[in-house]
Amino acid sequence: MTSLRSAPTPGGPRRKVTEVPALAVAAVAKRLGVAPATLRTWDRRYGLGPSEHTAGSHRRYTADDVARLVIMRRLTLEGVAPVDAARAALDADEAELALESSPAEQPTAADDDSAEAGTEDEPSGETPGGGLRLLRAVPRGADDEPVRVGAIRAAGVSDVVDAAISFDQKRCDRLLRIAPGTDPGQWWSTLVEPALHRIAERTFLASPGEMPEVVFSNATLAALREYTQQSEAALVAGGGPPPNHPSRMRRIVLIFAAPGEQVPLAAHALAAALGAQGAMARIVTGSATMHRSLELVAMVRPAAVAVVTTQPRPDLDVVRTVHEANPDLPIFVGLQNDEAATGLPLAATVQRVRSFTGLLHEALAVVR
Repeated sequence: MTSLRSAPTPGGPRRKVTEVPALAVAAVAKRLGVAPATLRTWDRRYGLGPSEHTAGSHRRYTADDVARLVIMRRLTLEGVAPVDAARAALDADEAELALESSPAEQPTAADDDSAEAGTEDEPSGETPGGGLRLLRAVPRGADDEPVRVGAIRAAGVSDVVDAAISFDQKRCDRLLRIAPGTDPGQWWSTLVEPALHRIAERTFLASPGEMPEVVFSNATLAALREYTQQSEAALVAGGGPPPNHPSRMRRIVLIFAAPGEQVPLAAHALAAALGAQGAMARIVTGSATMHRSLELVAMVRPAAVAVVTTQPRPDLDVVRTVHEANPDLPIFVGLQNDEAATGLPLAATVQRVRSFTGLLHEALAVVR
């Protein structure tokens, strides 16, 4: 079944445009990166359900339905309460929905078929990946100047993944660039992290020197580096203090990886997101032995320490050691594994956080 949606035409009256076939719950769940049970819950609690019916009374999602779900998904990832996110999604006008449902990111009939081939009885909760999200990274035009959102569609998760698995470094760099004024925390949660999960879930046969993960990591780090340099330059040009000025170093956040772990990309994104909110953050790289970590904390005297890890069972000795030497220092540890969290010291100043957004908010609450 094909649905029709009214779309505003610049300088003219609204017109009807033909959309892709309406989709079943499994196909939409796959595209958004959530479980079908999550979509059913949103339908039951907030009215964000499919609005079309096919023969046999099967309800299916139209393009507008999916666009509203994209808004719901994005806002909840940003920490907005589900009831408020649902209200914003239901109140979205046609312009907002059009921005959310770009042609290249809309689900297709093929997606629907592949999703229907599987089961809809997935476990409750969200799954990594997903393709339909409002993304704040803005692609560049042929002259390498930023193209504003609304001029053309924003880069999508599938676009970035395709560039990485094609080993197209230049294209991946362009797609992941962060436009001035963009929130890097939102950029991470809605674009980079889903793409990272999707790449990690796939298996590749590569030639020597080809690694999709490296292409993606290089583009992510380059985007964060460029964004930070431009933001710092703008701050200084506006009369603000330079990065190493004592007034900014007094409220610094030190970000550690788990011992023996290469610093995750999320640590760099966290530092950039803190910087975008006016906080100072530095990432501990290189050899960070227990003794060296204690020296760094004593020398820098941070306002807080954050530990970012991708390991399911990381070594938490550095947390215990730093806490024992600095019992009043706030330490935030990002851990999804409940069992691993039992190794943290039982102290009011040591907090386990489950998500990137939570880690960012906890650190900001201390340094602001």
